[in-house]
Amino acid sequence: MDTIRFVIVRQKYRPDGGAEKFISHTLEALATSRTIELNIIARKWKYKPKERLTLHKCDPLQWNRISRERRFANTARALWQRENFNIVQSHERIAGCDIYRAGDGVHQIWLEQRSRVLPKWHQKLLFLSPYHRYVIKSEQLMYQAPELKAVICNSRMVQKEITDQFGLHKNKIHVIYNAINTKEFFPADELQRLKIRKLFSLPLKASLMIYVGSGFERKGLKSAIYAISKTHYYLIVVGRDKAEKKYHNIAKDLSCFNRIIFVGVQINMCLWYQAADGLLLPTLYDPCPNVILEAMACGLPIITSTTCGGSEFILPGKNGYICDAMDIKSIADAIMALPPWTFNSSASKYARSQVVPLSSRYLSQQLFSLYRKILH
Repeated sequence: MDTIRFVIVRQKYRPDGGAEKFISHTLEALATSRTIELNIIARKWKYKPKERLTLHKCDPLQWNRISRERRFANTARALWQRENFNIVQSHERIAGCDIYRAGDGVHQIWLEQRSRVLPKWHQKLLFLSPYHRYVIKSEQLMYQAPELKAVICNSRMVQKEITDQFGLHKNKIHVIYNAINTKEFFPADELQRLKIRKLFSLPLKASLMIYVGSGFERKGLKSAIYAISKTHYYLIVVGRDKAEKKYHNIAKDLSCFNRIIFVGVQINMCLWYQAADGLLLPTLYDPCPNVILEAMACGLPIITSTTCGGSEFILPGKNGYICDAMDIKSIADAIMALPPWTFNSSASKYARSQVVPLSSRYLSQQLFSLYRKILH
């Protein structure tokens, strides 16, 4: 059998990114086949290339955000055309790829959601921004390109958005959820949870929600803090943001700063989930964050928003609740409606059962099936 030359396009790789986790799983799946030659086109790649992975550095000069996107797109396209790859899978909005993974959802819809938290004058500037207009145009050109054979998205929410926004037939859009390692993420019993709370100096008997995500505005931390302020719960905030001090001040103004625990970026996330009673993520817009799958694998109930693709895994009242990202009262009521955490409860078992099927092996099967269709 002839060698299949496969390339993934991604500007930058950072180990903690959701898209990068999907890329890692993709590479691991394809590495099992000796007939596939693996390639990466990127500006920067922190992931150490393995023996069978060839890195094609693509780092043209840039002087602003538009030039960064445009020059990378043009240079990457010229590179993959010159190399004559069999399958080009882009994680960037670049017209001419065979497969596009819509990990960021639809840009127009993200802007509409973001505008909800901005003053009116800023809303107008947002939609007039040359950068955002460039991204929207790039997205349109990519979906209209005759070379595009398939789109991978990680939720039915995004599948519907792409169908509605760009007129793509849903048969061209493949919902492939991110894989989750349920051996890495698992529930802790009562004794283990107590030890973890002692380890992290967390209140031993308090009700604790956990928020996980960098980019606090998009992930809804403001709504989370407002909702927590109306309850007796504590909130562990895992993640980073340049404007973190702003959220400290919000908590102080609401007189709940003593119950908001900022811990920054963490490596061993399983322990942090195991210390908590539930995940709180009232995100403004998120196609399907990995943190929801991780928390569910640890048996946690989830409270998230209607504009989060991860809500597809939630049966309200069974393993969590789904609220509008800006509806503080509904979010606070959902927090108070959560049953007391107990190990191996029906809610915990149900939450975990929803993500157990999403193994790396299942992801590999779905990807191989898609790639066969593309080649044939």
